[in-house]
Amino acid sequence: MQIGVESARAVENKRIFVVDPDEITRAALQFMLHDENETHDIPTLEAALAKSMDWKPDLLILGVGIVAEKGQGILGTLKSGIPGLSILIVSDAKELPLAVACLKSGADDLVAKPLTIEIVRGKVDALLHGKI
Repeated sequence: MQIGVESARAVENKRIFVVDPDEITRAALQFMLHDENETHDIPTLEAALAKSMDWKPDLLILGVGIVAEKGQGILGTLKSGIPGLSILIVSDAKELPLAVACLKSGADDLVAKPLTIEIVRGKVDALLHGKI
């Protein structure tokens, strides 16, 4: 059963990779988005990049901790390596300054915890369907 899903969205096949080392965050985002999109829960950026060779994502939801570890330059690398990719950064309140800096380094939007279905779906919809 699809909850709160527009029928037009249910037949589209947008692919989302949720990449965050935090299993709870990945699971929550996957649960929020799986009704409307093909959503993949991936623990590492390396695994996501390997998977993107065969299955190009339309949207990468990326934990800000990965950017902290890899450097903000990774955002430009991801965008140039996967044409048409949008990036949504997920952060805790304490990491918000880095998440905001990511917007200047290539991320398209950010969402801060606590995550809600309405906010997450709204931001994802805007990124995937050009409503920003």
